[in-house]
Amino acid sequence: MAMTLRLPEDLDAKLTERARREGRSKQELAIEAISDAQHRAELKVDDVLVELMGSDAGILDYLK
Repeated sequence: MAMTLRLPEDLDAKLTERARREGRSKQELAIEAISDAQHRAELKVDDVLVELMGSDAGILDYLK
């Protein structure tokens, strides 16, 4: 089932202008933005996991 994304008019106008300026489609720009957001979120999750692994190692050392 396809999903339609509806942007506020001002954001849609900005996206339309950028797409025209760059010679790209609005869909292509939206997909790129979503991909970038996912990548940033994954980096934050990785940072948290590294921090947890470090604190787990510290706890294990303490318990030895």
